[in-house]
Amino acid sequence: MAEQPLPPRRWKKLGARTIARTRIFDVQSVDYQHPARAKPQDFFVINAPDWVNVVALTPDRHLVLVRQFRYGTDDFSLEIPGGVMDPGEDAVVAGVRELREETGYVGAAARVLGVVRPNPAMQNNRCHLVLVENARREAKLGWDSDEEFEIMTRPVDEVYQLAYNGGITHAMVLDALLLFAPVWAELKRGAI
Repeated sequence: MAEQPLPPRRWKKLGARTIARTRIFDVQSVDYQHPARAKPQDFFVINAPDWVNVVALTPDRHLVLVRQFRYGTDDFSLEIPGGVMDPGEDAVVAGVRELREETGYVGAAARVLGVVRPNPAMQNNRCHLVLVENARREAKLGWDSDEEFEIMTRPVDEVYQLAYNGGITHAMVLDALLLFAPVWAELKRGAI
């Protein structure tokens, strides 16, 4: 029988120093000490604000999507609306705001589906995943100077097929679809 390894132990944070400040995040060099090792280790941590992504369901059971150019991949990405939260901003308020600004859609019964950590290996922020129901395009767009979107809606099942077939590759969007799946199953059964 194989020996069971010990559970991981908590490392002690010894200190941190900011090595880069950018418009959207700071990078820190953080020293940690493992309880059983003599030498501390230096790790890089990205201090970023929390994000919000919005699953917006229309009355005809479509999801609101945006297609935009993404600098990190140097390519276009099909996503749900979302963005950076203001410090101290409520996730639902931020989600409703981002949905309205990016797409002109407003809705009702907004609620948090869940909260995920985008990449805990090197980022300290969270992404709040918000559901907005009865979404209708009724507001004026409020894009930032670097934003432009192709706004579209697709039937929910078609969006899931896009995700399964690699047409949606943004990890936070896939997380949102995962958390929306049980809600969608209930809606399809007519239970909600």
